Amino acid sequence: MIYRIYFKRLFDVIISLISLILFSPIILTIAFVLFVVNRGDVFFFQMRPGLNQKLFRIIKFKTMTNKRDSFGKLLPDAERLTNIGKMLRNISLDELPQLVNVLKGDMSVVGPRPLLVEYLDLYSGEQKRRHFVRPGLTGLAQINGRNSISWSSKFQYDVDYVDSVSFCLDLKIIFKSMYKVLVREGISQRHDGTVDPFNGFN
Repeated sequence: MIYRIYFKRLFDVIISLISLILFSPIILTIAFVLFVVNRGDVFFFQMRPGLNQKLFRIIKFKTMTNKRDSFGKLLPDAERLTNIGKMLRNISLDELPQLVNVLKGDMSVVGPRPLLVEYLDLYSGEQKRRHFVRPGLTGLAQINGRNSISWSSKFQYDVDYVDSVSFCLDLKIIFKSMYKVLVREGISQRHDGTVDPFNGFN
């Protein structure tokens, strides 16, 4: 409880600052490549629910185009995902800009992943408890299957994390997440680099 209240935020600031410095060459390189490939469109911004469901603007590298059908509706994610975007997702480099969200206090290094705003009305009372902590770059669900497990399993891991936040658990999740990224385990439910949307039942 002491760590959760007094030290977790300090831990986040230290880790995000160090990571931004260490990864700056990679971040700048990816930004330049996307600037060329996406014709200046480098970042993806979207509102997501954070601590206590307060909305914030998440930052990611842009991995999909804005292609639409004849009715002006965005095409399915799989059809808009670029080759460079798929590569970035496979090794989680599209998430690097979220270190800025962590530094700002929108997110934590470890916590439930921030999901879409439209999912808020679909959660059960128990599932909504995932918002009792700041959303994270990685979490229990990410080291226990990531996108290869069901939504119900993800939410259970999220709630379990809320009930057991500790410094040792955060360190375990961080190191195991690094391993998972290196071996590219649990990246997606399908081979198109996208995940099935949550509909309140799956």
